[in-house]
Order: sequence, then structure tokens, then C-alpha cells
Amino acid sequence: MPASEKAVEWDAGKTAIVVCDMWDDHWCKSAAARVGELAGPLDAMLTAARAKGVFVIHAPSTCTDFYKDTPQRKRAKDAPFAATPGPLATTERWGTCWNWPDAKREGPLPIDDSDMGCDCAVKCTIREAWKRQTAAITIADGDAITDHGQETWNLLAARKIDNVILCGVHLNMCVLGRPFAIRQMVRLGKTVALVRDMTDTMYNPERPPGGTHFDGTDRVVEHVERYWCPSFLSRDLTGGRDAFRFKADPRPQ
Repeated sequence: MPASEKAVEWDAGKTAIVVCDMWDDHWCKSAAARVGELAGPLDAMLTAARAKGVFVIHAPSTCTDFYKDTPQRKRAKDAPFAATPGPLATTERWGTCWNWPDAKREGPLPIDDSDMGCDCAVKCTIREAWKRQTAAITIADGDAITDHGQETWNLLAARKIDNVILCGVHLNMCVLGRPFAIRQMVRLGKTVALVRDMTDTMYNPERPPGGTHFDGTDRVVEHVERYWCPSFLSRDLTGGRDAFRFKADPRPQ
């Protein structure tokens, strides 16, 4: 099916942005550097979204205890329970519940990430490098912090939020699979969209299908658009002229 575009308008008061796993560090040096580069533009997008009335949820998986005494974390924990219209993920991967692919709906990923995707010249050792969300992203007074599926649903239900926007990393892994992320939100009936220039993948282009790391990210964006939800650019929220591009992206504009 060919790609198509259309303009839609969402009620900002019924919209949330979920920031996925923008940690302060990563076991892969290249991934950590790209998160550092992405953080400032992503923070600017969140500022613009808040000004329009969009609710922001920060989801630094496995790091929410760092924020246990903050009002933003307490806001998520104290939100009244709301029953979900369908099941939440219950199997665990990487410290949270995980939404695995459903072959009845979703084809295989278009990149081989079986090596975990480190694209450094000297491959990094996998370790748990993160302790919190990067400090380059503001956690504002009215925001919330959670990495839990039920807490996320409770926050959305309490605010009568219908629309959920995903941004952050990594698209082929956590932005699809975490309990607050794309697969889960679509399965629960929310209207979901991805900010396609505010994400990255874990992809080593030495693995199939090759090209550049950034070609791999584009392929996963196309996969998400085909099977799960549409995408848009951060400039559609900020009113800016240009989309974000990583400095190392060698491709022409």
C-alpha cells in the first residue's frame, strides 16, 4: 500500500505524549550519543506541546524509583484505578512487562537486530548503564512519571485522554514493546501516533539489510506506519521549519 498523508486536528486536552527510555546513559556509546543529541530538540517539542495543553508522561523504564519522592511520580501512583478495555501485557522483558509482536497483525521487523544493534566500530559490552532520564529533558510540574502499563492507563483515564503520541528510544524495541508504548496503546483502543524524527533504533548496519543506521530507522518507521499507527514530524507540534536530523546522518536532505 503506498504511503499517504492527511492533516488531522487533535484536541490537545485529550492528548498525551509518552517519552520512552530517554535515559542518562546507555550500554552502547553510539546510542548514548544519539540520545544526547536528540534530548534538546525533544525537550523543545515537549515545551511546545505543554503550551498547547498536552499532558506529558515520562517513562524511563526501570528508573522510576529515582523519582519516588517527586510529585510527578506520586501523580502516577495516586491516579485512581481504571479498568482497561483489554488485557495488559504480563510477560516480562528488560525489567517491565512486554508486548511481543503478534504474527496475525504484524510482519517481521525489516532490520536484523539480533546482535542488539550496537553500531560502534568496537562493539560495546551490554550492561545496565542508566539510572534516570537524561537531565536535558525537563520534567515539568504538571507531568507524570511511570513505566507501568496500569499506571499509564489510570493517568489517561483520569484525564479522558484519547490520543497518545510516542517519542524516544528505541523504536524497534522499547517504543513498540514497553507496557506504555505503541503496541499496548493501540491494543487498548487509543488513537496513537509516532513522532518519527524524535526516535532512533538499535541497528547495526553490518547486519541485513545494510545501508546506514539511519536507513534502518526509516525502515522501522515504515513498519510502524504499516502495521500500527501513523507518524508525524516534531515541527507539526513546534511550528518550526525543519525536521530533526542526527548530525552523523550522511544522506542528502
